[in-house]
Amino acid sequence: MKTFNASRAGSVVYDLTTVIRQNRDYLSEIDGATGDGDHGVNMNKGFTMCRERIEGAADSIGFCGALDVLGDVLLSEIGGSMGPLYGSFFMEMADSARGKERIGGGDFMALLKAGLDGITALVTTKPGDKTMLDVLIPSIEAFENAYEGGAGFDAALNGLIAAAKTSREATKDMIAKVGRAARMGERSRGFYDAGATSCMLILTGMAESILALLE
Repeated sequence: MKTFNASRAGSVVYDLTTVIRQNRDYLSEIDGATGDGDHGVNMNKGFTMCRERIEGAADSIGFCGALDVLGDVLLSEIGGSMGPLYGSFFMEMADSARGKERIGGGDFMALLKAGLDGITALVTTKPGDKTMLDVLIPSIEAFENAYEGGAGFDAALNGLIAAAKTSREATKDMIAKVGRAARMGERSRGFYDAGATSCMLILTGMAESILALLE
């Protein structure tokens, strides 16, 4: 059974900061089509602050410690809706990972579900409303179905990656029900959701980094 060394895996979070930095302009471009266009800027601000705080210490503080830093930065330093949502997501994941020397597929599934619970405790949105949940929920379900169906940790992570990409694509044909984009009504169809896109980038980035650490 494959696992990764959680005490030396702060690099997973450090890698995420790179993913967001590389996609800052893309996320703002998507957000600008239906919103105020600052999603990439705000996300990059928070993830860059985290990057600066864990620079050179990602391995020593471990997976849980790096998640704690990222969650705290997003909760306390970043405004808008995404700061609290992603902050809660990462803080709940950190709490679920706390005390674990190594993390296997079952542990990671618990982390994902804890993160999802942290978000759903703050919102009333549901699948189909054209939000990050339209990527997060099906991605977690894909991981769970694969892992509990007998697939290994690595295969389940690959299933999560595929589901995140597919479900993000599906948001393009949805009509926004919440936020600034909801004012556009039917005209919001034909555009990707910015939150769903950043969620896809985070999930795929995290999964790809963990795949490289599995032993």
